[in-house]
Amino acid sequence: MSIEESAQAAQFLVGVDGGGSGTRVVLADATSGNELAQATGGASALALGAERAWAAIGTAVAQAFERAALELEWSRCALGCGLAGVNNRDWLAAFKAQAPRLAMLAVESDAYTTLLGAHGGSAGVIVALGTGSIAAVLAEDGSCRIAGGYGFPSGDEASGAWLGLRAIVHAQQALDGRAPADEFSDALLAQTGAHDRDSLVVWLCAANQAAYASLAPIVLAHRTHPVAMRLLAEAGRDIARLIDALDPAARLPVALCGGLGEPLRAHIPHSHSNRLVAPRADSAHGALELARRAAGERPPRQAH
Repeated sequence: MSIEESAQAAQFLVGVDGGGSGTRVVLADATSGNELAQATGGASALALGAERAWAAIGTAVAQAFERAALELEWSRCALGCGLAGVNNRDWLAAFKAQAPRLAMLAVESDAYTTLLGAHGGSAGVIVALGTGSIAAVLAEDGSCRIAGGYGFPSGDEASGAWLGLRAIVHAQQALDGRAPADEFSDALLAQTGAHDRDSLVVWLCAANQAAYASLAPIVLAHRTHPVAMRLLAEAGRDIARLIDALDPAARLPVALCGGLGEPLRAHIPHSHSNRLVAPRADSAHGALELARRAAGERPPRQAH
């Protein structure tokens, strides 16, 4: 089937936001553009493997069609996917190779679809803050550029995993007597399920990005603790540096996105806080716009 025939065959637009914590799907009518349903599913970041990603996406898409009282036919769907991990060419190739027979498939980074959603396709900067983190700018000429997002544990500044990885040091020091035990260290240990040095070592040996990110709410809940205060201030400065790298002229609006976007807003330096705007829509709706553009044969500029 040619691109033209595929685009004409699309009766439904599906926006997919896939990350390491879960998948969100938005279903819309291709002709009217009316939103029909939303659904969620398991993680579909490409680092988990193409097979697992498609399984999570398939489950969520099927749920959206069920909620809309419609029958799922992949061949009638134009999918726009914003996925974590598309910068790895091998992962991306495997994902595309395992795709069902679709009317159209467009795959971009979740940073790009977050941009599309947050600024409605207009120029602007986003800093996406969740389990991981990444920043991106959509320039006035339509080009996209990314900063950060190098991954856990060396990158993803100001993310949940970044905060948790640093916060657990306070619990370690409290267990050893290098720092006084307090409510903050007790709460961190309670989250890990550890009660002494040996059990914490067991947790640390098994901990992944998601496990460390589970400690971020505890940091926020103890934001007045000196250690938490220092970490949150450092996170704010790192966010400011990401913004400066993408918009050194300080001309564009900035949206903080993801689960930690709003909680970290208060810790952005004043020099940058006056440029913050609320995201217009989320990454799933940005992915829906990606699907709409794909069905209309208007491919986006590649993020790099």
